[in-house]
Order: sequence, then C-alpha cells, then structure tokens
Amino acid sequence: MYVLTQQGRIEIHDGMDQVWIESWGPDAVRVRMTQEAEMDPHDWALSEPVADVETRIESKVIDVTDPWYQGPEWERYHMQGTVYRLVNGKITAEVNEEGWITFYDKSGRTLLKEYWRNRNRINRYALPTGVPARELKAVPGTSDFELTARFEADDREKIFGMGQYQMAQFDKKGAVLDLEHRNSQACVPFYVSNLGYGFLWNNPAIGTVAFASNKTEWHIPSTKKMDYWIVAGDTPAEIEYRYSAVTGRTPKMPEYGLGFWQCKLRYRTQEEVLEVAREHKRRGLPMDVIVVDFFHWKFQGEWDFDPDYFPDPEAMVKELKSLGIETVVSIWPNVDERSSNYQYMQEHGYLMRTDRGSALQGTGWMGPNTCFDPTHPGARRFVFEQVKKHYMSKGIHIFWLDEAEPEIGPYELDNWRYYAGPSAQVTNLYPKEYARGFYEGLKESGREDIMSLVRCAWAGSQKYGALTWSGDIHSSWRGFREQIQAGLSMGMAGIPWWTCDLGGFIGGDPKDEGFRELMARWFAWGCFLPVFRLHGERSPWYEREVKLGSDGVQILSSGQPNEVWSYGDKLYDIMCRYLFLREKLRPYIRKITDQAAETGASIIRPLFFDFPEDPEAWNNDKAHMFGPDLLVSPVTAPDTETWDVYLPAGTDWIESATGRIFTGGQTVKATAPLDTIPVFIRDGADVEVYT
Repeated sequence: MYVLTQQGRIEIHDGMDQVWIESWGPDAVRVRMTQEAEMDPHDWALSEPVADVETRIESKVIDVTDPWYQGPEWERYHMQGTVYRLVNGKITAEVNEEGWITFYDKSGRTLLKEYWRNRNRINRYALPTGVPARELKAVPGTSDFELTARFEADDREKIFGMGQYQMAQFDKKGAVLDLEHRNSQACVPFYVSNLGYGFLWNNPAIGTVAFASNKTEWHIPSTKKMDYWIVAGDTPAEIEYRYSAVTGRTPKMPEYGLGFWQCKLRYRTQEEVLEVAREHKRRGLPMDVIVVDFFHWKFQGEWDFDPDYFPDPEAMVKELKSLGIETVVSIWPNVDERSSNYQYMQEHGYLMRTDRGSALQGTGWMGPNTCFDPTHPGARRFVFEQVKKHYMSKGIHIFWLDEAEPEIGPYELDNWRYYAGPSAQVTNLYPKEYARGFYEGLKESGREDIMSLVRCAWAGSQKYGALTWSGDIHSSWRGFREQIQAGLSMGMAGIPWWTCDLGGFIGGDPKDEGFRELMARWFAWGCFLPVFRLHGERSPWYEREVKLGSDGVQILSSGQPNEVWSYGDKLYDIMCRYLFLREKLRPYIRKITDQAAETGASIIRPLFFDFPEDPEAWNNDKAHMFGPDLLVSPVTAPDTETWDVYLPAGTDWIESATGRIFTGGQTVKATAPLDTIPVFIRDGADVEVYT
C-alpha cells in the first residue's frame, strides 16, 4: 500500500484498489473507492457545484509519543510511520499507515471511524480476523463488484433520517434497512448523527445497511464503486444547510401548496369533481387543490382524459379556477401495450426492460404493461410532451407522480434494466428522475410555481419540487403513529416537503365511530404538515368489482365518499375548525417554507433540530416542531382527554388551547379533547393558533 497527495486530495493505492479522499464543500469530505482503471465519474446525489474551500493536507512521520497523532491511546503505542490528514474547516480526515480512515471534528473528537480487523505488515497488534473496512469483490463473469463498507459502532450514537420506512423507531440506531424503494418505503440514504456529523451514502444501488451495536455495515451486491460524503456541523440545522447545498435545495413552495388539498380514491367523472368543489364553496370552506386520481385515462400510457367520463376537461379546469381551486391530475409511469404510445416508446428504448422474462408484467394490474424509463432523457421529454399536449393545454400544471418506486410485481429489483444501467445498480434513481422530467418540462414551459406530488424520493429529489407522501398506508392507530417518525425521518434526510394520506389509505369506514375518532386526530395533525391533504380509498368499496366501459376497457368505481361532510356532524365541525386554522396560519407557513428553500431546513422537524443542547430533545419522538415556533404533539391513542408533552428547555411555552405558560425542560399534561391537538407556542413568537 502507498499514499499519494495530489490535486488537493489524498489517494490510497493498494493493488487495484484506489481510494480518493477530498474536500467537497465547506466542512465536508467525499470518499470514493474503485478497482477499475479510472474512477467512475457519476456524482449521483452530489449534483450541485461546490464552493472552493481552503483545504490543508498534512503528513508526518510519528513515533509513540507524538501528540500530533489523535488516535486512541491503545493504538498510539503500536503505530509508526507516516500519517496523512486532510483538514477542511470543521472536519479532518486522517489516514494512518495501515490505511484506516478516521474523521474528527474541529476539537479532535472522533466523528466516525472505519472498522478495520485486518492484520497486515505493519500493525501486528490488529485483530487478525481478516475483515477489512472497505471491500470491493469482483462479481465473477462481470465487470461489477460486490461492495461492503464497515464503520465502528458508538454506543452513544443516535441516527436520524434515511428516508421513509414504515416502522416504530425514529432513531435508526439498531435498525437494518433495505436500500430500496417500495410502496410506502423511500430510501433516502442521508442521516444526521447526534455526534455532530451528517452522512450521505452516495450510491443508488439496491442493498442494505445495518446500524448494529458492534458495527455499521453498508452492503451492495452490485456496483462500480464506493462513494460517500460526510460533513461536520455544530448543530443539525448547520448539517442540513451543508447537505442541501451539495444536493440541491427545495424551490419556494407555491401558494397553492399552503392551503387544503381535497382528494379521495378517485373521482370517476368530470361531474363528480365539480360537484365536490361546488359544495365546498357553497359551504364557504377553503380549498386550494382538488385531485383527479388514477384511471381517468382509457389506457395506461395515454396520459390523457377518457372522453367518456371527462367530456370537456378544459371547461372543468376553467370552472375550478373560477372557484379558486387548482386541478391536479394523477400520472402513472405505466405503459399498456394497447396504448397508442407503446410501440413508439418501445422502438426508441423509452421503456424499462428485463434481463429475464417479459417486461410486460409491470404492476400486473389492469392490463399488460411496463413502465417508462425516466433515466432516459428522451423518455423524460417524450412523456412530458404528452402531458403538455393533453393536460397543460387545458390549464393543468400540477401533477401527482404516482407509482414512483416504481411499483412492480413481483419486486425482483435486480431483473430490470435502465438507460442508466442495470436496475441493481441504479434503480433508486427512479423517483428522482421521474420528478426531474416534470420539473424541467414545467420550467421550460415558463412555470415557476412547481410542485409535484411524488410517491417516493431519493437523495436530491427535493431540488425538483418533489412533495413526497408516504404511500398506501393503513387506516389504523399504528399506521398513524408510524407516519410521525416517517415524516420526521424524511425531513432529516433532506426532503422538506412531505405529507401523508390523512386517515390512511387502506381501509377506514366513514360511518364507523372508531375510525371517525382516528380521523379527527389525524386530520388535526394534517393542519401542521407541509401540505394538508385528505385522501384514502375508504371502506367498504361498493361496486368494488372491476367493470367494463363502453369499449370493453376496464374501469374502477368512485369508491366511498371522503369529503369533510362525509363523517357526521361532530367530525364535520372539527374538520372545519382545522380548515380555517390552516388559513389563519398561512403567513407563518409561508415564512417557514421560504426558510426551507433558503437553508434546507425541514418544515416539520424533531425537537432536537431547534434545541440541540437539550439532551431529552434527542430522545423524544412524540412531538415535533412545525417551523421554529410551534411545537405539535399529535394524539395517537383513542379515548384521550389529556396528553403528556415534553417541552424543550431554554424557553417558556404557551399552550395554545388554554393560554397556560410553562417553563421548558419538563413534561406537562396538555389539554387534548377530541377537537384539540396539543400545540405550544415558543415564548415571544409572533404566531397565533387557537386564540
């Protein structure tokens, strides 16, 4: 093994292995490794130009007493030779004679250290188990590699972020996570550690990560290189600021994103859409957006209205605009072989294909289909041209990008192939490139107020105006509780725009009193999410069986009602309360969404984001901040009148429902009848809630 310092980076060479360690933005380091002759050029999530930073590279031959060496005491007395350091502001990357990499903060405290259990020619005292910290193993018969990267575990560490997983644990320490997308699961491989650093696994390949008690291990079955980025910061806010600078910041939220979005399983006809919008306005209720959901088309891959059910969509959109309501239409990536676009897209390589079997399995739903390939620039342009022709020409400019994982059946993720490469190596790019096609198309069309509702995300999706929601979740108290950590985890993974189906998607009978209680609590929480959106299939489905239209094409029913007046008078009054509260909060929401665009700060964020000096804030996942001034604690259990809420230290808090003032640093019993979600206002903040 030998080490070079050139072009502002440290390089480690050992046989075919080469590792590059270099500054990548202020206080940050990027590490790459390959066994190929040249380093793979893809920057993946690190898409933004990085500012020039002052980087200092040092090297020194040390002895056993040299204070310059910052490693553990037990190591010092067995080390000799040259140690190299790259210093970039608040972070230092150190390479010792063995080739181990350790990251320190500005005070010399260890942030992260490679896990090395491989005795070699210098350090005869290393544990001789033959386990290296970074390992690329050739996949026989291919030009690809199996990758494992290992880091030392720290008992003190807490890990937050990594995207959206349907699980109870907010702190991902101890969790094993699949690095892949599925319906309701979004892999966004960036996390923030309570030890003072952020870490991006900059690789869109499928795999796993285990944040175990003995080590952290990233494993990728097929890839070309190892690539990660690490940043040091004094606060979580500073870490998110640095991360969003290199991966892209979310745009400014459009005005229609601040209000209420009405949605249900589907409105089958043009008249159904208009009737709901008219009734909302007749009742004097606010609504910014109404959604025309899936299968308003004749065939998947047509990206157009079915004239049998939407005879004059242009007139529909015009009337909705006159009511102050924007129209959103659902877009699926699926292309049915019977659609008018299938042959052209197939011939031009715009469709996903398989290494074995037929690509026409797709989702396997409502006809033989596959999905378009958004990693292909031509495919992105072609799909958006259809959207522009059939929707934008009628006044629609907001799109719901569904099935964005993509949802394929079965989930044989290694069987697909894209323009960008084999699915095993690039499939996690799908939702980001899907959103990119619409963002770039809307930009080129002159739109500035861009927001696309997307059912998945990857690192950097935020820069393309992606509003991620949590997929087809269950209508249950457990489902509700899991959405809180899912939303907070997405925010810590750098995705500020997030929402969920209020009330859950799967199940939920509007006439059932138990579900009405759940809906009351969930809807109230929706008022304090980045986007306030009611959705769900609702049970039971009358006419659930698939029917045939006039031309023999399968169609679906409209499903059960899911409007605010569908849940009885008591719940109607509660839901109306929050509709008007959302309007009252509009100036505050505008302020905090603007901050997200400027700094990368999440809109909903854990208590420790704003109170990092309070140790208890790092342990709390029952409450969160909505911007810097409102603390919100959703009630996630039935039959509740009071709710325990921890208030962070360092300020006083005003209980919005009662006006009571509490000193921070304690748990209080908040007032929480069915019509009230506990909300506390930071002392001195210029915002009102219930008062």
